[in-house]
Amino acid sequence: MGIEYVMVIVFVIGYLAIALEHNIRVDKAASALLIGMICWGLYAIWPSEHLHVNTELTVEQLIKDKDLKERNEKFVDYMENVEEEHREEVFKHPELYEGRERIPAEETDEQVHHFVEHGLSHHLFDIASILFFLLGAMTIVELIDAHDGFSVITDRISTTSTVKLLWVICFLTFFMSAALDNLTTSIVMISVIRKLINDKERRWLFGGFIIIAANAGGAWSPIGDVTTTMLWNNGQMPDTGIIITNLFLPSLVATIVPLLIASIFVKGNVQRPDKVIHTGHQNAVPADWEKNLVFILGLAGLLFVPVFKTVTHLPPFTGMMLSLGVVWLVTERLHARKDREDKKGLSVVSVLQKIDTASVLFFLGILMAVAALQEVGHLAQVAHFLDTTFDQNIYSINITIGLLSAVVDNVPLVAAAQGMYEVTVGDFAANGTFWQFLAYCAGTGGSALIIGSAAGVAVMGLEKISFGWYIKKISLYAIIGYFAGALTYYLMFGL
Repeated sequence: MGIEYVMVIVFVIGYLAIALEHNIRVDKAASALLIGMICWGLYAIWPSEHLHVNTELTVEQLIKDKDLKERNEKFVDYMENVEEEHREEVFKHPELYEGRERIPAEETDEQVHHFVEHGLSHHLFDIASILFFLLGAMTIVELIDAHDGFSVITDRISTTSTVKLLWVICFLTFFMSAALDNLTTSIVMISVIRKLINDKERRWLFGGFIIIAANAGGAWSPIGDVTTTMLWNNGQMPDTGIIITNLFLPSLVATIVPLLIASIFVKGNVQRPDKVIHTGHQNAVPADWEKNLVFILGLAGLLFVPVFKTVTHLPPFTGMMLSLGVVWLVTERLHARKDREDKKGLSVVSVLQKIDTASVLFFLGILMAVAALQEVGHLAQVAHFLDTTFDQNIYSINITIGLLSAVVDNVPLVAAAQGMYEVTVGDFAANGTFWQFLAYCAGTGGSALIIGSAAGVAVMGLEKISFGWYIKKISLYAIIGYFAGALTYYLMFGL
């Protein structure tokens, strides 16, 4: 069995461990880190086998190998650059290269390992950009929550009608997810329904619809979902305006259609708990004006990120870190004169201790694993399979990717698509139809199963919703909404 097949086996086993996280009682971050680093380790130890390179040949001979060029054009292009740089060095310092104007065959293996390191460096920059972006966003949102800033919204909810409350919660989730992100919004909204709903079964129903609304809301915003952020960050969808205007209506339909169906079957009123469940971070209670200030400042900082990116053309994480710096500065000065106990839990330093670092490490591991498979050419084979199976129909391909994201995580699927298809022209051009529809499908398709999205996993953990209950009570709503939104997009741009 070839080493490249061992990598696939490791990848599949790791994904099963992630999907069965609660059954095997191993955090998905551990499984993701293992498969990410093992795949890169296997690639680095035997790179010539993965690349199908005969290391007994010289670099010049490899460049002229037409079969190798067809199998791995990127590797041959890299070797051409190596050869060109070598020629320049020979021209500048001929006395140092007398008798070896060409790179000798014994150095081919070394050049192959340099190619592996070059690929790792390239992927690491993209991955680090996403991780820093997430870290900044999570810190700002946690700081708002620490100041009880979200009470600005939640204190205004008064209805006890189940149907009305479901619509209110879903619309709040939909728009908050676009402004913040679907994972954080889901966590915040679960704390909201705990204050509003006493019955566990009814709360689970609301939790399921929060997942649907959060994923749909995140799909049409460059900062609302990790997958949309990846497409925005990596140049497939650089225009923020196109993301919002073209994906808003399909995402809204994916939320409204399940709500319309549920309104027929869901009846009665909700009973509020006698005692409000607090999930605050701090010992001291901030003043009302402090809550409002931090809420407005934090939200403005998050909304500033796409503006900064558009103006400067820098990666989005730079704008996020700028916003974090401003919020950090203001909150430090805000509590500077308070006693240590009065400001405990209200500083960025204390909030950083509450950041879900495991989620950040999960993304690191899973993106590294996908990058390794991309480097050895597995994703190109998947692209060929999808193109052949669906006759290059971008709508069928993306709908399939969206449904697959319910079984596995949508992050690696989008990363895989980024590796499978290059930004070219037509539907695959920057801001093209393929990338837009991919953002919608990958963002909303994961709602079909509770383990199919970060928001679903979070709600599952917080409310202890079982996998089977979600399939029976929520999955059909999510699937109907998913196809309704997909049809809306097709009617808008596919005809």
